[in-house]
Amino acid sequence: MRVIPVPVREDNYAYLLVDEPSNKAAAVDPYDVPKVTEVAEKLGVQIVAAITTHHHFDHSGGNKDFAAKYPDATIYGGSDKVPALTRLVKDKDEFTLGDKTHIRHVAGGVFTGDTLFIAGSGRFFEGTGDEMKHALQYLASLPDSTIVYNGHEYTAGNLSFAKAIDPSNAAITRLENLVNANKVTTGLTTIGDEKEWNVFMRLTSDAVKLATEATADTPESEIMDSLRNKKNNHRGYIYIFHAVPSS
Repeated sequence: MRVIPVPVREDNYAYLLVDEPSNKAAAVDPYDVPKVTEVAEKLGVQIVAAITTHHHFDHSGGNKDFAAKYPDATIYGGSDKVPALTRLVKDKDEFTLGDKTHIRHVAGGVFTGDTLFIAGSGRFFEGTGDEMKHALQYLASLPDSTIVYNGHEYTAGNLSFAKAIDPSNAAITRLENLVNANKVTTGLTTIGDEKEWNVFMRLTSDAVKLATEATADTPESEIMDSLRNKKNNHRGYIYIFHAVPSS
């Protein structure tokens, strides 16, 4: 099984999930169908399905074009709000791609959409802090070696916030090195890493409690709300320079 990130829009990721024995692929959040198709053709793989992480337009906005381009492909999604949906899947449902790729949380990897980002979490547009807390706890229950494939390239901004909240955390230095060395960071970290450096998965840590003025009696859902509000208003930036060879 191979996972190939396909950057789309300004900071979104689509992916090709390839079952290597059959050379068949599923496109994950194929917002830009021509771009995803181009990458598939260069790889010599056959797209047979789409997987939609959630219904937000920047993730599902290409589904109708995908259905027109690949009329025989199954379009999977977890909500009937997903455009052009042909198969609804729920938590712990499983299906197969090609010959050997069984999809539930994917063969050592997880596509987190707008829930978990590297060192960050999504905003609570249609949910609550308590729901996000439970979602991240569920992801934290996966094996530490599970690779994270997230929906946006937000890592540099999340690093800045993590340094402001938990500046003495040695794991954040590892994250900073990762950001300095890689323009594309998705697929380079694991659930185990997130449990070390993601402040939204460390609600009971002393650093997060101090930053949110939490007491021993403060519910974790309130800590999550406070932390997310701080992130929404955070204005710290880290500028990352990547060397470009001279012509």
